[in-house]
Amino acid sequence: MPQAVGQSVNYEISGDIAIVRFDDGKVNVLNHEALEAMHDCLNRAEQEAKAVVLIGRAGKFSAGFDLKVLRSGPEAASGLFRAGMDLFIRLYEFPRPVVAGCTGHALAAGAIWLMSCDVRIGADVDARIGLNETAINMIMPKSVVELARNRLSPRHLDPSIQLARLYSPSEAVEVGYLDWVVPEDGLEDAARSEAAGLAEGLGSRAFAGTRKVIRGPVAASMREMLDHDTRAFTAGLA
Repeated sequence: MPQAVGQSVNYEISGDIAIVRFDDGKVNVLNHEALEAMHDCLNRAEQEAKAVVLIGRAGKFSAGFDLKVLRSGPEAASGLFRAGMDLFIRLYEFPRPVVAGCTGHALAAGAIWLMSCDVRIGADVDARIGLNETAINMIMPKSVVELARNRLSPRHLDPSIQLARLYSPSEAVEVGYLDWVVPEDGLEDAARSEAAGLAEGLGSRAFAGTRKVIRGPVAASMREMLDHDTRAFTAGLA
């Protein structure tokens, strides 16, 4: 049975899979409560599961960081940005495969969240996915660019970051935010099936060790940029 972890996050174990659902009843903004709940879920999943599914609410994967917090002052904005990036880097390095079920819109930090996961399956719905920071007058952090270089198609990197292009789910496959799309009513089954296959087909110890080899250097580089990025992010909101 799903268990509530905070107000907007539920956690469930199904066989070897941990299923984490994010639904704030609105547009799935990332605030401190949601981020802390996600960490709690990952703590449990690391002990109880061999793969993880992250899934949003219908039509809304995540609209990104909570703008109310970002606009409430420099200290609050920098704290939320740093907390969000800490979660994304943790997901990027997580020692279990992570499958995202992208239920709809994934904007700004929502798109960063997608880039942090291993397999991203999207619902074939009318939605927009992408990094729209420059369109809302925010300077793109270096750590996010580092992640995007690793996960997005080189041909689409500049339009995605510099020009703030937003994409439909099917377009987002070519760009690199998603790996494939399925009909909306089949999304959760597809995510569960993919996670179950990874849980069964991969050796946990080998996966975790290889994760450090292939993603460790990028994650270390991102961490080195975070102090600068946090200051720059806050200044960019002034």
